[in-house]
Amino acid sequence: MEELNVRDKRKDTICAPATPHGESAIGMVRVSGSDAVTIVDEMFVTKEIKTGILRNAKAGTMKHGLLLDSNKNIIDEVICSVFLAPNSYTGENVVEISHHGSVYVQQQIIISLINKGVRVAANGEFSLRAFLNGKMDLSQAEAVADLIHARTAIAHDLAIKQLRGGYRNVLSDLRNRLVNLLSLLELELDFSEENVEFAKRSDLKHAMTSIRMMLTRLIDSFATGNAFKNGIPIAIIGKPNSGKSTLLNAILNEERSIVSSISGTTRDTVEEVIQLNGVEYRFIDTAGIRHAVDRLESEGIKRSYQAVERARIIIYVVDLTQTSSEEVQSELVLLDTQVPLEGKKILIVGNKIDMVRSTRVQKKRWDAMGAMQVSAKQKLGINEVVNRIVMLSDQDDVRGKIMVTNARHYDAMRRALAALLVAEESFDEGMSMDLIASDIREVLH
Repeated sequence: MEELNVRDKRKDTICAPATPHGESAIGMVRVSGSDAVTIVDEMFVTKEIKTGILRNAKAGTMKHGLLLDSNKNIIDEVICSVFLAPNSYTGENVVEISHHGSVYVQQQIIISLINKGVRVAANGEFSLRAFLNGKMDLSQAEAVADLIHARTAIAHDLAIKQLRGGYRNVLSDLRNRLVNLLSLLELELDFSEENVEFAKRSDLKHAMTSIRMMLTRLIDSFATGNAFKNGIPIAIIGKPNSGKSTLLNAILNEERSIVSSISGTTRDTVEEVIQLNGVEYRFIDTAGIRHAVDRLESEGIKRSYQAVERARIIIYVVDLTQTSSEEVQSELVLLDTQVPLEGKKILIVGNKIDMVRSTRVQKKRWDAMGAMQVSAKQKLGINEVVNRIVMLSDQDDVRGKIMVTNARHYDAMRRALAALLVAEESFDEGMSMDLIASDIREVLH
């Protein structure tokens, strides 16, 4: 019954604003469906009051005129762009009504369309129809949403690649390899009693290995791709009063975190966003890591560990007046027992350099750790810290590459890899070809 309802709704002519809500110079209402041109044509006249203009218009043309309500009152002077099926975004007849960007005008256009039997589209319904009509695949439809929400150059780049079919092409290649492998396995099954060998076992093994490597690379790309899409999380950690909040304020170039000489001022995590080199970074200022003196601070420290867990880059802030390089190494080892640091980039920042005189030996020790020495209060060395953060984010490794940024794709890849590993294990143990073929079919699904 639900399927019938969906099919019935697909026959509806739908409309929706194509521009954000609010006043602007120009607004747009999009109408899609088999009756889109006919319905809008009934509302449209030229300045000379000529009718029937849109239904006789060629595809891809724009017509200037007046839009009238059901009482023949003028709503606005508009431009109507006509797109005929199947050569439109949705694959249906589409009319885009460009009007003056008044909220009232847009509302009146939509009300008039509703009065003529047009339904207001559900969220994402235009892209859904494009998908159902074969104008784009599901990954491209999802890329439309990513492109709309892209806030940075690199998020835009990732969305454009997916929208242009880059991800689809990778999946197509992967699927072709799996189909070829399955074909060879099934041929082996069909002619198993005739001693005909269609592929060497080493070739079959090589095919499985290459597919596994492709899947693994795509799965491994999710952590990076998702971070660049939504903002790279950076946890700023260290002991209380080491200057974490001051450093964050210096990087942001404005005071966003509370700064105090009293230890334990930051009781909760504070998250701020900044763009650097076309990439969004999500800085998380954390409570100082130490033995808590009360339940409130204890909760703050717990959240600090959670911030470290989800961060890709960790900035460990050290008070140079209180801490030696040896102590920092011990503290990082201890931190690793609380939250595994494997795979995370760690930047050690020695703060309050304006208050100490480091000996040559001490400087060499800090340099050997890759530590940077700054004065967050005086804003000394901050640009160098920012440049190091950009370097650690590995932006160049992302640009130009196809990466998994969608959690649904990531989950599907993981399930496919799990099924492939079962197939490989069965193959290595000399199991029958029908069992291995069954596992490969599971990978394809």
